Amino acid sequence: MSRFDPADLHGIHAILYALFDGDEKLDRGAMRRQTEVCLLAGVHGMAALGLATEASKLSEAERMSVMEWLVEDTAGRVPVALTIFGPSVEEQVRQARHAVGAGADWLILQPPIVGQFSAQEYIRFFGRVADAIDVPVAIQNAPAFMGRGLTATDIAELVRQHPNITLIKGEGPVVDIAALIEVTEGRLPVFNGRAGLELIDNLRAGCRGFILAPDCIDHAVRAYEFYRDGWDEEAEAAYRDMLPAVVFTMQGIENLMCYGKRLFGERAGMPVFDRAPALRPTATGLAMVRRFAGELGRLGEA
Repeated sequence: MSRFDPADLHGIHAILYALFDGDEKLDRGAMRRQTEVCLLAGVHGMAALGLATEASKLSEAERMSVMEWLVEDTAGRVPVALTIFGPSVEEQVRQARHAVGAGADWLILQPPIVGQFSAQEYIRFFGRVADAIDVPVAIQNAPAFMGRGLTATDIAELVRQHPNITLIKGEGPVVDIAALIEVTEGRLPVFNGRAGLELIDNLRAGCRGFILAPDCIDHAVRAYEFYRDGWDEEAEAAYRDMLPAVVFTMQGIENLMCYGKRLFGERAGMPVFDRAPALRPTATGLAMVRRFAGELGRLGEA
């Protein structure tokens, strides 16, 4: 059972990168340090196993380990969301039950990365997984990145049929997020991603917060807190500070895995290794990472 009411979830939630060692194995120490860095930045929640965590490159056992590590390292200080990845209802239910058993406060369901199906098929799929667990559930709707998704009207129907689905994780421009909030009549907390693009305008449209990889997480927290306190000019200024780096990293998921992860590593003083296959950095890209890291400042200092 979740320790947090879905209606109270808000703000900037950090989603972990998958950090590997030089042998391409998950690095337990680096994953723990990443969580500590995010908590020091003042995040309002933690998450793992979405697109940023490269869940498709992890075995089921590795995904279960990441679930346990994040809950352990967060130690109840903020809500924990875990994304459920899998090609079948059976695998997603198994992963979801493990996540709940590990202590997740809410889950985010991804559409299966197999085939292209009708909205009704995805509604049935999500509904069967959601009905098998007893914590709040969100749907990840990221058609631009995953090649499959639901319309705002489809999501409203899904929520009507399955009351356990109480949040939405979007990955889209602010105009789409605003339409989703309108169609669902503001009854569901909606979080966006996209590295924080259009951050302030999303908040103005009624978006509850963001789930972001941690490379610019401290600046996103600052922008959100300024906005929440009514300091619009300061919020816009904090957003502008992070925007060039966000535009650089958020040019596709593989680009984020390559350069966003390295930007985090440069700012946090941690080495970054890839698990093949991966987009490899260029000299130009690495120079930009170093420049942005210098402009954004050090991560992980209290």
